[in-house]
Amino acid sequence: MKLKHIPVLLGVIMISSCSSSSEEVISDNNPTNTDYLPLASHNYWTYTIDNMRDSLYIPNDTLIAGTTHKKCKAKDFPVGFFSNSLNKNGIRKSGDQILASGTFDFEAFSGLPIAINLNNFIIFKESATSGQTMGNATGTIQQELNTFPLTIQYKITTVAGATLPSYTSPNGDSYTNVKAVNTIINLQVTTIYFGIPFVILPTQDVIVSTQYFAKNIGVVHTNTNLHYQLSSGIPPEIPLPIPSSGNQTQQEYLDTYQIN
Repeated sequence: MKLKHIPVLLGVIMISSCSSSSEEVISDNNPTNTDYLPLASHNYWTYTIDNMRDSLYIPNDTLIAGTTHKKCKAKDFPVGFFSNSLNKNGIRKSGDQILASGTFDFEAFSGLPIAINLNNFIIFKESATSGQTMGNATGTIQQELNTFPLTIQYKITTVAGATLPSYTSPNGDSYTNVKAVNTIINLQVTTIYFGIPFVILPTQDVIVSTQYFAKNIGVVHTNTNLHYQLSSGIPPEIPLPIPSSGNQTQQEYLDTYQIN
């Protein structure tokens, strides 16, 4: 399901290179045997989302800031959260971590042109315990909507979920040795109207997505929830031709894959 009806006011946001990151990166001198996301060239995974299909693959290596990464690409126009988050970006292993660098563009799956640049952002850590924060990036951007100034604050966090000896996804497919990761995108939007500050979108987790990583396979299921609630009492002069709230869910299921 393509997530729609996200606030139009957020649709003007283009969050670019103002990201900051506080994650700790293990040195590349520490080799890893982790294979919860096998990163060999020509690996691929296809996913079904309702009646749609995403294809994510690794065509080649790429250099980012002088460090070799595996390039990820999605065929055609991906609609799923996971495929979009890695599309056209580089990923690499460091210790027992998987790090991603590039621009995370969420427009295709959400209709919202949010693009967040991240560097060495931790998307998976094999030794992380349930509830442990792995990656954390925050930033602020100034934007305008029909002459109204907007201040957007964002925070992206990855948190380790449960370790599951066996896991059956909602579509009935079963896997062994699965680790869950929660990716959380938190937003706040404020504006100034006649010198008075107004909170348009109170601080809240707008997107919460859980990815299930299966050993020797990769991500086998992603469950993404989009939820927002605008403030009440916003002056009618502020142009917000949008619903006051939204709540939608998207499921991505692994269909076929090749691991080299």
